[in-house]
Amino acid sequence: MKQVTLGSSGMAVPAVIVGCMRLGELDRKALNHYIHAALDQGANYFDHADIYGWAAGPGACEEHFGAAVQGDPSIRREDLILQSKCGIQRGYYDSSKEHILSAVDGILKRLRTDYLDVLLIHRPDALVEPEEVAAAFDELERSGKVRHFGVSNHRPMQIELLKRYVKQPLIANQLQFSLPVSNMVAGGLEVNMETPGAADRDGSVLDYARLHDMTIQAWSPFQAPSKPPRWGSCFIGHEDYTELTRELEALAAQYGVSATAIAAAWVLRHPAGMQLVAGTAKESRLAEIVRAGDIRLTRQEWYRLYLAAGHILP
Repeated sequence: MKQVTLGSSGMAVPAVIVGCMRLGELDRKALNHYIHAALDQGANYFDHADIYGWAAGPGACEEHFGAAVQGDPSIRREDLILQSKCGIQRGYYDSSKEHILSAVDGILKRLRTDYLDVLLIHRPDALVEPEEVAAAFDELERSGKVRHFGVSNHRPMQIELLKRYVKQPLIANQLQFSLPVSNMVAGGLEVNMETPGAADRDGSVLDYARLHDMTIQAWSPFQAPSKPPRWGSCFIGHEDYTELTRELEALAAQYGVSATAIAAAWVLRHPAGMQLVAGTAKESRLAEIVRAGDIRLTRQEWYRLYLAAGHILP
């Protein structure tokens, strides 16, 4: 498994994160088998959120995962990197000190662990009081309940506001990124142009992350652009992305892997040293994605895919 450095923490971590949002689809036996299959491939970084599995109850995916791990003495806590996210409530966001502390206690209880390796604030809270976030982080660090901190879906200035008060390094920012959904790249290429990709939608968050030693964790790396209220479908094989699918399949044949692996390799090829969140409950698909770490696309191949996804080069 390819390794990257997690922000300024110095931790060497897998380039592919196991996203746990869909693991509630598996029964206990299948989940246990899935966890072992991930670990056997070096994929020991598991990403949770306290909202995953809400339909089955608060924290259902964390509860399911924690029970599976606790019930298997062959899985050691020290061999796992556990990350979770908090802050999203039904109909509102909450980054108050009280909520963060309560949310972490719930996460730890459901995951059957004494600590989280990484905690992320899941979404920017319009009513954020950064002093409260800082106070919560201080207490969580002091108690040993959380070792590292970060954010998710945050713009640079929102991060800067937090950093004015938060003393712990913010080592990660989880952001949507895929071949079609790549304004992080397009915005830096179509500078000062009147083209769709020139719109500044994120405050140059990609450059910011590189300048401030934050690891970008790419979520939904196989998702086509979407409009509320539905999320987009996978772009590989989609009728709107025939040229991209054709290029992916051609490179897949060349490298002896799947088109999925090539799409993942495109994300991992970026010199920012991103992690890719593989949100699948299928062992075979996870194995395909993990193989992306063994592939280093050439500069020409990377741009070839970028153009096939519908972007332009000025």
